[in-house]
Amino acid sequence: MALQKLSHSYTKIGFKPLQTKVRHILYSLSFSLLCITQVTAQETNKSIEVLNPAEHDTVKSVQINPEELLNEKEQDTVKQDSVTPEPQLLTDKVAYKATDYMRLSRKENKMYLYNNAEILYGEMQINAGLIVVDNSKNEVYAYGIKDSLGEYTQTPVFKQSQNVVEPDSIRFNFDTEKALIYNSRTEQNGFRIKNEISKRENDSVIYMKNVKFTTSENIENPEYYFYARRIKFVPKKKIVTGLVNMFIADVPTPLGLPFGYFPMTEDRTSGFIIPSPGEENNRGYFLQNGGYYFAISDYMDLTLMGDYYTNGSYTFAVESAYALRYKFRGNLRFRYENNLQSERGFPDFSQRTTYNIQWSHSQDAKANPNSRFSASVNFGSTDYFQQSTNQLNTGNFLNNQLSSNISYAKTFQGEPQVNVNIAATHNSNVNSGAVNLSLPNATISMSRIFPFAPKVGVKKGIIQNINTQYNFRGENKILTTDDDLFSSEMFKGARMGMQHSIPLSTNFKIFKYLSATAGTNFQENWVFETIKQRYDADAKDGAGEVVRDTIKGFDAFRTYDFATSLGTTIYGTFKFKKGKKIEAIRHTMRPSVSFNIKPAFSEFFDTYTVTDNPNTPNINETEIVEYSRFEGGLYGAPSNTFSSSIGFSLSNNIEMKVKSKDSTATEAKKITILNNLNLSTSYNVAGDSLKLSPLAISGNIPIVQNKLDINFNATLNPYALDNNNRVIDVWNIDNGGSLFRLTRASANFGYSFSSKDFEKGEINEDPLENQNFRNEGRPDNLFGGVTDFGESRSFDKDKSKKTDKDVTDYSYKIPWSLRLSYNVNYSNNARQNEISSHSIMFSGDVELAPRWSVGVSSGYDLKNPGFTFTNLRFQRDLESWIMNFNWIPFSERTSWNFFIGIKSSMLSDIKWDKRREPDRQL
Repeated sequence: MALQKLSHSYTKIGFKPLQTKVRHILYSLSFSLLCITQVTAQETNKSIEVLNPAEHDTVKSVQINPEELLNEKEQDTVKQDSVTPEPQLLTDKVAYKATDYMRLSRKENKMYLYNNAEILYGEMQINAGLIVVDNSKNEVYAYGIKDSLGEYTQTPVFKQSQNVVEPDSIRFNFDTEKALIYNSRTEQNGFRIKNEISKRENDSVIYMKNVKFTTSENIENPEYYFYARRIKFVPKKKIVTGLVNMFIADVPTPLGLPFGYFPMTEDRTSGFIIPSPGEENNRGYFLQNGGYYFAISDYMDLTLMGDYYTNGSYTFAVESAYALRYKFRGNLRFRYENNLQSERGFPDFSQRTTYNIQWSHSQDAKANPNSRFSASVNFGSTDYFQQSTNQLNTGNFLNNQLSSNISYAKTFQGEPQVNVNIAATHNSNVNSGAVNLSLPNATISMSRIFPFAPKVGVKKGIIQNINTQYNFRGENKILTTDDDLFSSEMFKGARMGMQHSIPLSTNFKIFKYLSATAGTNFQENWVFETIKQRYDADAKDGAGEVVRDTIKGFDAFRTYDFATSLGTTIYGTFKFKKGKKIEAIRHTMRPSVSFNIKPAFSEFFDTYTVTDNPNTPNINETEIVEYSRFEGGLYGAPSNTFSSSIGFSLSNNIEMKVKSKDSTATEAKKITILNNLNLSTSYNVAGDSLKLSPLAISGNIPIVQNKLDINFNATLNPYALDNNNRVIDVWNIDNGGSLFRLTRASANFGYSFSSKDFEKGEINEDPLENQNFRNEGRPDNLFGGVTDFGESRSFDKDKSKKTDKDVTDYSYKIPWSLRLSYNVNYSNNARQNEISSHSIMFSGDVELAPRWSVGVSSGYDLKNPGFTFTNLRFQRDLESWIMNFNWIPFSERTSWNFFIGIKSSMLSDIKWDKRREPDRQL
């Protein structure tokens, strides 16, 4: 009973006796307690004293006087309880469930969860067949259970934060959040760890005893593992061990360490790169590919590496990769080598330095649709791929060219649209050592405009289709050699020029079926140096010679020409009777006739006189020689000969319609029989002799639809040869020969076959990923691939995951692939009538077993019988390990390389390789 203060003035309140239900409540509690006593009788022997409800059935009324009421202040103040509350045992809600039953034992103060049991407590989750919760100790125990066959199943799975452990049993304390885990199995950043006993201090530190850790897929029966007696494990950060030994197939090896440190961070971290030791005949002992890795940020890294040989040779290399999502990505590689052969003071001593810079940069198309920067650089010494150490450039040293291109393009939207491109290019000839640099280059192009076109509707007629545009090109070319590169001599061959062109054209229809075009092109060329020629009769002791003087300064010449053409398309179809497999054959012809006029620009030509000289008996009279001061310039010299020619061309396509093998197909299948058979020639009306140009023929024949085409071309000359095998103005048929004389012909094809129904595999042509393509080799590795000793050996991850069905397939099918390239050339310009070149290149791989692969890249010269450069390769996938052997059996680059190592990049330093490098002097 409580008294309520109704106002600030005291008021006398009368009380009325109330009815009570305490009797009924006590009877109910007594009955419930009796039931509980009967239920728990089997768990306790203590007797329960039952209170008599009659003793507590009466409620005594108390008379309260107003004077005894508390004052206002005391009533309004809430006093704190002096009893300190007990700390809560659990800091979070505990959720649990089980499939079969959940039993509470009051005697043991435990709860049992059986079959697919689960406990959730904060970030901690335990799943097991049997879970026991001990309330008195605030601990939980998890075990597996046996199935009907007696197999131990539903072993515990312990999850805390991002860490997952799969032990045989678990003991976890809710208060300390520590755990004892027995026979646990976990995976951390590629490492698979199994141990007998582990003590989890918290979610950051775990102490383990008798631990096996490996990168093998099968933790129960690994191909190899490291065994440590005691370790400290910090998830996603590191493993610190005491004495550790390496076991291979459960056999201990002498490889061991008194202690070990294994970083396991998910983020990239900086650290040292351990070099590989070895010995070489010419340079002595060496340490290769040692250095330091800088994890600069999430968007960029840097690797510094080097090699050192005891004879003084050394190599320095820099590698960096960068990427910014939706913006750009790229990588940079630089390598400098100072190679010494033999020892200083010996007669066979030699020194050679080579270098190579590779830079690839690509911009995401979404970054800026109107602006784009790209780079593809392969610049360096012309003999780099021939002389480079520490790598086998099987497919790249056969390449004769090195090229680079850096460009920036900007589009200015509007009408008309203007495109600006600024670039720098480079090209080096590996054989001759010539280097051609073009920097900077600038091109500006304006989109076509139709000044007489209607604002709406379709353009019709000659006038409305008149269009023009403006193009500009500026270049600065430097011709030099590899020896003069980066010296003052390289600029002596520099040439600069600018070119403007304005084409004007239109197109229209004649008699609905003939398409006509007509146009002219005006071109102006600017140069900044010209060459003046004169004859010096007193030079060379009176023998005389032509002297060429370079004149610095601005000069220009202008050219123009006219062209028109008329063409149409003719279709011819031959249909077969109904019910035949071949339904129809269609022949498509596209004839075209063109007329071109190119005036003679004699105003840009000068003359010099060669006088009679008694010391030169071959020159017995005065001769006037014409020349142009623009000869040898960037854009050459204009023509001094008037040309008026009529051109003829005919394109042919032959297709066939056949019934489809698919019964559900509604249309016939189209098959191409002959594709793009082109014939072209021209007749020079203004010429004085040899007016008819040779007939050029080209085309391709499809063999396997959309997969294999045989390309061919030929040149037929209608004029005859004299006794000195020079072309004369006499028809070949009038000289006793045929109508045309075959002077040149060639045929080639390339195709990839495989055991998968001739399905052509995908070729990675991304220069950021395909190193062979980036080095300007073939992306399909037809001539062999790249083996870089500084990188982890590549392997096919898909091949290492063979299923039982895949293994069974080898009993009747062996996977294989074969890449072919065939080429033949015929020459008969001067009656030689010979096959100038005839060769076949091939590259293939065969999987002899699910994890065994052999391959070869080679070729055969059919003209001069013999094998071309050959590379043999063998690879064995040892699940967690990779083993390969590369061998070049003959040629001046005879060499071999053997490698075995762990696939995982985390343990890439655990490897062994042995090799014989090619003789660099050869």
